[in-house]
Amino acid sequence: MDRVRTGTQHQPEAGPGGRAATGSAGLGLLLALVATVVWSGSFVATRGMADTVPPVQAVFWRWIIAALAVAPFAARQAWRQRVLIRRHLGFIALASLFGVALYNTLVHQAGLTTSASNMGMIMAASPVVMALYARLGGERLGVRRALGLLLAAFGVLLLVGDGSLGFDFGAGDLWMLAAALSFATYSALLRRKPAELGGPAFLITTFVLGALMLAPAYAVSVTVQGGFELTAGTGGMLLYVGVMSSAVAFFAWNKAISLIGAARAGVVYYLQPVCVAGLGLLLLGERTSPAELLCMALILGGVSLGARR
Repeated sequence: MDRVRTGTQHQPEAGPGGRAATGSAGLGLLLALVATVVWSGSFVATRGMADTVPPVQAVFWRWIIAALAVAPFAARQAWRQRVLIRRHLGFIALASLFGVALYNTLVHQAGLTTSASNMGMIMAASPVVMALYARLGGERLGVRRALGLLLAAFGVLLLVGDGSLGFDFGAGDLWMLAAALSFATYSALLRRKPAELGGPAFLITTFVLGALMLAPAYAVSVTVQGGFELTAGTGGMLLYVGVMSSAVAFFAWNKAISLIGAARAGVVYYLQPVCVAGLGLLLLGERTSPAELLCMALILGGVSLGARR
């Protein structure tokens, strides 16, 4: 985004520079939406695996599958940039910890004791933390975006509280709150990614490092809990979370943040509970109450307001 501003700040908005900036912003919002919709499906898949695949084992194989999925597009670039990767290994390891190892393990752990809808609704709190990180980093949110953020946050609170602002978190909900904090931290870190480090190279390196971080816990889980039976259903869900929710969604999200920033992309992420509710209706036959529809309208309104400049 900074590159777009440089050299175009004295041009009128209707000129070529203005159109380029608008196009980049539009693409960034679209990519953030793609990632949000795909991740919404992953909550349904995660909940579906809760009774058959131990959380650490599910996450470990998720990242093995994700690394294999992006390898044809990313391995060559990662090899060419191996010196650069070693130079920034500390930063990449930190991003792998929060965005790959911790975040997804917490999500799968939460899936043991809370519903997919609750997972989606609580994860929608992460944009608040993203906005705080952005503000602490010197980014100006603007009145319109701040109002959109607050409106969407109010809708999420009402949705979690079943129509009221008083609600009681269970163990799974607390795991999801920790996951939301971890994901917001990862998103904030992305703004510090070295510009010369290619997106595919960064992606496959974080996937591999994340899997390596999880390997000791995976070994303990297999020893203590035993393995899991690979069925068509389990395999399909692992492929979804590995290919779509990891390779595709993380690439889209990382690119979106590079174009529009974490705070603005985070506003789009508020659509998470709306998407999860829609998938719950289509796949599980879950009905949405009038109160939930009102909360979703508040979320959508906040997203529409906050996503604009």
